[in-house]
Amino acid sequence: MSAPPAPASRAPRWFVPGDLNGFFGLVVDNLSILGFIAAALIGLFGVPAEIVFGRMFPGTALGVLVGNLLYTAMARRLAARSGRDDVTAMPLGLDAPTSIGMALLVLGPAFAAWRQQGLDPQAAGINTWQLGMASLVVMGLLKLALSFAGDAITRLVPRAALLGSIGGAALVLLGFLPLVEALRVPVVGLVTLGLLLYVLAARGPLPVRVPGVLFAFLVGTALYYGLGLAGALPGFALPAPAPLAFSPPWPSLGFVDGLPATVPYLSLLLPFGLLMVIGGINVAESARAAGDDYRTRDVLLVEAASTLVAGVCGGVAQTTPYIGQPAYKHMGARSGYTLLTGLFVGLGGMLGIVSGLVQWLPLAALAPIIVYVGLDIAVQAFHSTRREHAIAVALAFLPAVAYLLAIKFGNPAWIPPERLAALYAERGGHGLPEMATLLALGNGFIITAMLWATALVALIDGRPGRAVAVLLLGAVLTAFGVIHSAHPQGAVYLPWALEGVRRELAWQFAGAYAALAVVLGLLALQRRKEAPAA
Repeated sequence: MSAPPAPASRAPRWFVPGDLNGFFGLVVDNLSILGFIAAALIGLFGVPAEIVFGRMFPGTALGVLVGNLLYTAMARRLAARSGRDDVTAMPLGLDAPTSIGMALLVLGPAFAAWRQQGLDPQAAGINTWQLGMASLVVMGLLKLALSFAGDAITRLVPRAALLGSIGGAALVLLGFLPLVEALRVPVVGLVTLGLLLYVLAARGPLPVRVPGVLFAFLVGTALYYGLGLAGALPGFALPAPAPLAFSPPWPSLGFVDGLPATVPYLSLLLPFGLLMVIGGINVAESARAAGDDYRTRDVLLVEAASTLVAGVCGGVAQTTPYIGQPAYKHMGARSGYTLLTGLFVGLGGMLGIVSGLVQWLPLAALAPIIVYVGLDIAVQAFHSTRREHAIAVALAFLPAVAYLLAIKFGNPAWIPPERLAALYAERGGHGLPEMATLLALGNGFIITAMLWATALVALIDGRPGRAVAVLLLGAVLTAFGVIHSAHPQGAVYLPWALEGVRRELAWQFAGAYAALAVVLGLLALQRRKEAPAA
């Protein structure tokens, strides 16, 4: 008896009611990140607004459009192949830690450095834009190459090192720095942060059925404009209306001009790209556990392609799949929400709609959202690692603290450049100059954190040989300035070209790694020799 023919699978629907919930959640995430980037670059560093909104944002938005369109197509293909109508697309947007890190650690400081060299704001802004383009191309190429080796990376680098390095950056850079900005308008910032903790950490009920983040943001925004219009906020001013302007993100070779400027920042950019690859692997596993079996390599290739497209077309912030795919599935979203988000952010970025919206988003209400993201990432670093590796996660936080201090001390408003140079070379008491040591500890802090945590995890797991190899790698990277750069701005160099305090600093730090490697290696030999007798 022949088997009955399989029923013909229907084409999945383009939109379902749950797609509207998913659309609002994903759009708010992207707009909040764009809003903080604009506030940081324009408000904190003085980058011309027309360069941020007219050159950086269109290409950045195009990356969101391309990535979401590709993930929509992947979801519809999976639904058609499996015959299921409950397949949820992978959500894609701007990555909060690295996007904000690009603004605070790369683009903003680079703009300030060009201004100190005498460039006018427009020329410095163009250079900063080209640096951002080049940075995205560098990270996109790295992600493209690592898309085929993601599993090997997760085997080589322990989770405590990966999550601890980004957790430290999240806590002090996404948590502390935005907290300072939020509390510059304390009534708005503290109320918004408290509401976020109430709805997200304490799971408190709300009087209306809206996402908790949106509720907190709306309350903070209402407070900001209400108090501002009532004259209760010093320095309050309504933003100037932004005219709609079509700014197509055409491909260009501007990133080529920015490539030389990426060299001092490679110790930040390469870990940013690596962490997104690891994040993409985790996201694919999360979606698979929720029932949607996407191929990990396809997820990573889309992430790399959208980042490259954004970089070539003028973008300055990389895209990534969001970890919350099961949450969007729980909302009832399918594939329509990523299509709507891509079109809204992409076309809105080209038409100036996104720039107009972003200018009305108050930093005091946006910053607490970033603070919560930083706290959540830092906590996840502990929750997602083995208990005995928790000390490695905590150790990985420390270099980020040094980098936070370096950001503040390197601010000309705090310490004039000539005074900083004097402190860098000044000896006070024993050892190396304190300021030079602080800056060296912060330079390359993400890679430093990964190396420290990897070596400690190896020791905890009884693999001293692996720890020795990691420390020797640290000595080599230190010698060339990839980590612990003796240059105050973190540039790489040839060690034999250094002179004075910088030469001494580089060789002292490199020698410290080598000395620790030798000591641990000798201890490992001793333990191995005594093992049979025991």
